[in-house]
Amino acid sequence: MNEITSVYFIGAGGIGMSALIRYFRAKGKLVAGYDRTPTPLTGQLMDEGVVIHFTEDVSQIPNDFLDKNKTFVIYTPAVPSSHLELIFFREQGFTILKRSQALGLITASSRSLCVAGTHGKTTTSSMTAHLLKQSLVDCNAFLGGILKNCDSNLMLSEHSDLVVVEADEYDRSFHALTPYMAVITSADPDHLDIYGDMQAYRKSFEKFTSLIRPGGALIMKKGIELTPALQPEVRLFTYSASDESADFHAENIRVGNGEIIFDFVASGFAQTGNDDVPLPPSSHQPFTPFIIPDVQLGVPVRTNIENGIAAMALALLNGVTPNAIRAAMKSYKGVLRRFDFQVKNDRVIYIDDYAHHPQELQSSILSVKELYPGRKVTGIFQPHLYTRTRDFAEGFASALSLLDRLILLDIYPAREEPIEGISSGIIFDKATLHDKTLCKKEELMEILEKEDIDVLVTFGAGDIDRFVEPIRLMLVEKSFRFPVSGFQAPVGGNPLISN
Repeated sequence: MNEITSVYFIGAGGIGMSALIRYFRAKGKLVAGYDRTPTPLTGQLMDEGVVIHFTEDVSQIPNDFLDKNKTFVIYTPAVPSSHLELIFFREQGFTILKRSQALGLITASSRSLCVAGTHGKTTTSSMTAHLLKQSLVDCNAFLGGILKNCDSNLMLSEHSDLVVVEADEYDRSFHALTPYMAVITSADPDHLDIYGDMQAYRKSFEKFTSLIRPGGALIMKKGIELTPALQPEVRLFTYSASDESADFHAENIRVGNGEIIFDFVASGFAQTGNDDVPLPPSSHQPFTPFIIPDVQLGVPVRTNIENGIAAMALALLNGVTPNAIRAAMKSYKGVLRRFDFQVKNDRVIYIDDYAHHPQELQSSILSVKELYPGRKVTGIFQPHLYTRTRDFAEGFASALSLLDRLILLDIYPAREEPIEGISSGIIFDKATLHDKTLCKKEELMEILEKEDIDVLVTFGAGDIDRFVEPIRLMLVEKSFRFPVSGFQAPVGGNPLISN
């Protein structure tokens, strides 16, 4: 890596790829690449000086990237092997790495804190990075989302060798990492197009646990059906939002006035008597509870209690003081497209969420209903991948049936070709709620214009994010056009965006 002068990316617009692009630019390398379609993220990268084109065309590869001795190529597994530019680089003998391999090389000499899981990993890893960055410990970070506190998915440090990594299970990518410590937030089956069945999926997570270095630690959500394959001298901890038998858990949870406050409990850690002093490594003593009282969530969603417990555990084990943890949890602003408030006023609530797995959908919908009891919740869902729709149609239908109103879009295919008989209709037919509509993307805005929206949530990992800004503008305009009539907004609150 020290000898190369340029790095070319195939699939440059992916959230994980963009963090690597920013890393190599920060290291003084020339960076360019290809992506299939322009997005706000590719626009940002181009504004930062990255050359990106959107046609699969070898002739558009800049001359500075044609010397195989000075350039290596990074690609995302979502790119097919038939990609013309990928074929060109292979035939010319370039060094070609998957994104995960490049990330593994970059982090191999660091103390990596790797967060894995079917869901929860982006929020947990970004929380962890924020906790470390706001303390004297500091860190580097490669995140799977844009952390609002720094408006980036990359953090760099001049003195810390800790690096927070979102460990992606797709295509077994996380097997390229060598964690110092790891978190597993969940292992609900997903990516069955890659793994085949639930057993193989979970075996992949067990393989990931075997990669944790001796002297490190695994922090695993209590109740996950995994048997860790830990090396000697790797400590195992459990965490939970509410199970008091877990090593790290929450107690005295208080929800109200738009806030969530709880006490963080670390069983088996001795109190130091000074919340400005980190716990020493030798302080692990059985049955001595350590408590950080009155932790307030900066993004007050119940699922963030669990994510926060895991992040605080990692921070605590790496020397962040109790007072620093408490302050950083309160100042955490969240990640774009993770329960992301777009409009929050006296007339309407609009939240955008990346949820694209049945468990994520269920958790998000229940959180919305807890925050806004008695109000009509409308959800717009865009299924992601034909295989995921085929494998989890029952789960999607069950979760979406928790809504008061469902608007279901066509499947976003991403890397896949259509599968005969698989469409959004199979979810639609199984959903048990009465008020539901199946529509195409081009029909969505016209439908919404006629809707009386109270609480709206957009869900999905495809290109539904392109509707976020048009929907936001429409709802704000409708708020002025139709003033409040008999509606009483909740008292208090912690709005992220108010229009």
